[in-house]
Amino acid sequence: MLHLGLTGGIAAGKSTIATMLTELGAHLIDADAIARDVVEPGTPGLRTVVEAFGDGVLTADGALDRPALGRLIFRDDDARKRLNAIVHPLVGEATKARVRALPADAIAVHDVPLIVENDLAANYHLVLVVGASADVRLDRLVTDRGMLPEDAQARIAAQADDDARRRVADVWIDNERHPDEVRAAVGQLWRSRIAPYARNLEAGVVAARSGPAVLLEPPEPPRTWAVQADQILARLRRAGGERVRSAEHIGSTAVPGLVAKDVLDLQLGVDTLADADRIAEALGRAGFPVRAGEWVDTPKPNEPDARRWDKRLHGNADPGRAVNLHVRVVDGPGWTYALAFRDWLRADDAAREEYAALKRRTASGTADTGAYAAAKEPWFTQVWPRLQAWVGAERWRPPAR
Repeated sequence: MLHLGLTGGIAAGKSTIATMLTELGAHLIDADAIARDVVEPGTPGLRTVVEAFGDGVLTADGALDRPALGRLIFRDDDARKRLNAIVHPLVGEATKARVRALPADAIAVHDVPLIVENDLAANYHLVLVVGASADVRLDRLVTDRGMLPEDAQARIAAQADDDARRRVADVWIDNERHPDEVRAAVGQLWRSRIAPYARNLEAGVVAARSGPAVLLEPPEPPRTWAVQADQILARLRRAGGERVRSAEHIGSTAVPGLVAKDVLDLQLGVDTLADADRIAEALGRAGFPVRAGEWVDTPKPNEPDARRWDKRLHGNADPGRAVNLHVRVVDGPGWTYALAFRDWLRADDAAREEYAALKRRTASGTADTGAYAAAKEPWFTQVWPRLQAWVGAERWRPPAR
C-alpha cells in the first residue's frame, strides 16, 4: 500500500487537492475528520479535553466548541501541546483501523495538517505539500471562513513556515494557480509518479532508469541533496528498526560542491548480512525493494578477500527520486570505505576537484550510467593509498553511531 502524506498551511487548499486525488482513485484518510470523531459528545476523548481545559470549551448542547478551543491553543504553545497529547494517540489508533480496512494495493492519501510541525514525514512514502502564500491564506480565512484577521494571523503564525514545508516536500503543489492548471498538474503527478510508484511497490521492483549520466550542480536550499537524504534515511530507520545500526548519506551527493548525478547513495549499517536479509522486506514496503543478484564492492589491496566486500543493494520504487541503497556490515571494509571516501572528499579540495574532473570526462565519453560507473571504478583503487594516508594523518574514525 502506498501512503501519501498531504499537508500544507491552513487555507492552502489541502481539501481541494485531496478531492482531486480521490477522483483519480486514491482513498482519503482525513486526520481532521478523525480528530473530530474522537471528541464527539460521549467519547472518552471529549471528556479528557474538558478535564484539561474546562467547561468553557463546550457548547450549550455539550459538543466541543471548536472556535473557543482554537482561541485557547493557537496563542498558547503549552495548551496546544496538552491538546495534542490527548488527541494524537486517539487519532493514531483510529487511523490504523481505517488503513486496515483498505485494499492491500490501495493508494492512501493522509490529509494531515501538521506533518511538518509534528515531524511525521517519515510515516509516508511521499509527502505532498499544498502551497499558497501567507497573504493568500489570510484572505481565504477572512473572506471564505469569516475569521477575524487577528485570529487568522494567529493560526498561520502557529504553523510551520514555507521554508520548513519545502524541506520535507517530495512534491510541492502550487495552489495559487487557476484551478484547471492545478487539476492538470495533479493529474500529471498521478500518472507519472504516484500510480507507477504504487505499481512498483506492489510488484516489489525498482523503478527503471535509462539514459546517459547527467551531472548536475548541487540544488539550492532548502531542498538540498543532504536534506532529501536525511528525510529518506528517517523513513529507512523507521522501516528497519533496531537492526539498523547506522544510516548515512554517502557518494557524490553527500559532498558539498561536487557535481553529481541526481541519485542519492545511502548506506545502512547492520551487524550481519543475515540482518540485512531480515529487514529486506520491510525496506521494500518502505519503497526500496532489493535488487536481485549478488552484490560485491571492488576489493581494495589491504582487504583482498572478496567475501568481506559482500553487501545487499536496494533501489527506489519511486520513479521520481533515484536512490541506491547499500546495506553493509558495520565496520566491514565496504562500510568503512564508503564513509572514509566521502569524508576525504569533503576535506581535501584537490582530491575533490580531481574526482569532479574525472566524472566530467567519463560522463561525456560513456553512453549510459552503467558504463559511466564501470569506467570510474579503477580510480577508486588507484587513490586507495592516498585515502589511507589521509585516514592515518587525520586519525579519521567513522562517525559515531
